[in-house]
Amino acid sequence: MPAHLTVSRAAAALIRRLQELHGPLVFHLSRGCCDGTAPICLRQGELHRGSRDVLLGEVAGAPFYTDAAQAALLANAGLLLDVVESDSDSFSVEAGDGLRFIVRPR
Repeated sequence: MPAHLTVSRAAAALIRRLQELHGPLVFHLSRGCCDGTAPICLRQGELHRGSRDVLLGEVAGAPFYTDAAQAALLANAGLLLDVVESDSDSFSVEAGDGLRFIVRPR
């Protein structure tokens, strides 16, 4: 069973704005040691999903993926996709706005 995924008002507003600028979006949450709670947000055609990636849910119309091992760890978790002010050094589409997406436990 995938994690229960919700989105904050600030994150939903940013997603809508980014969708207007870039079209359909997709999220991926990695298992990295440092930025594991900072999902990457890409234009839908830019994410090359791995064979072990699974869909956790959808946020503001954008699919949200992680790999199967991470999904198993999050199976009973409640997650909130939120936004924080931060300079991001990632390829995530919000990186140039002084904001970044973050996943928090609910």
